[in-house]
Amino acid sequence: MEQEKKLTEQESLHLITMMINKAKESYHDTGIGAIMWGAVIAICSLIRLSEFQFGYRLPFDIYLLTLVAIIPQILISIKEKKERKVKSYDDPYLDYIWLGFGISIFLLILICNNIFNEWGAWTNQYKPASGNAESYGFYEFVGPLFLMLYGLPTFITGAACKFKPMLWGGIFCWICCIVAVYTSIKTDLLLTAASAILAWLVPGVIMEKEYRSYKKEQVQLNV
Repeated sequence: MEQEKKLTEQESLHLITMMINKAKESYHDTGIGAIMWGAVIAICSLIRLSEFQFGYRLPFDIYLLTLVAIIPQILISIKEKKERKVKSYDDPYLDYIWLGFGISIFLLILICNNIFNEWGAWTNQYKPASGNAESYGFYEFVGPLFLMLYGLPTFITGAACKFKPMLWGGIFCWICCIVAVYTSIKTDLLLTAASAILAWLVPGVIMEKEYRSYKKEQVQLNV
């Protein structure tokens, strides 16, 4: 009886392992969300860089596009969840990680804006006293903090899903974070754009190609 019980436990463990592997194999992210965010962050950073480089200002903050992008991201996420036949066991954890990332980014922006508003009077006095013709917002100097946050969910997702392009993209964000501590704001914006491209845009394109290949294989199998 004990031997039969032990054998049953082994079979159960084997069955669970097969189910997990099947779920992981059945998960194929379209990559559209990563492509969109990589493109949006890169474009916003490059436009802000051009504002500093050529001395002009848009009538609105270009980074407001990141808030507008939340709407299509929600629609994309809903569509992708409906198309998934099997939900991977680690999906809820990754969803919460990226939700926490979004909340952290929002809070960081809120904190930086409040600090800048509090220090606005002091910077206006410092500008004529120092003879510095340019006046940058406090939030312009927190690039390393954003790069640090960019790397965290990207690295975790790449490691959990064993997707090396995103894993290395997260590490690249952290390297740029360290470099940005010692560089000017213009270089910081270039590093932010490069991080968005390598951490999200490029991995998203790779995921999208793999997804199309997977769907084509599924069609051929069903024919």
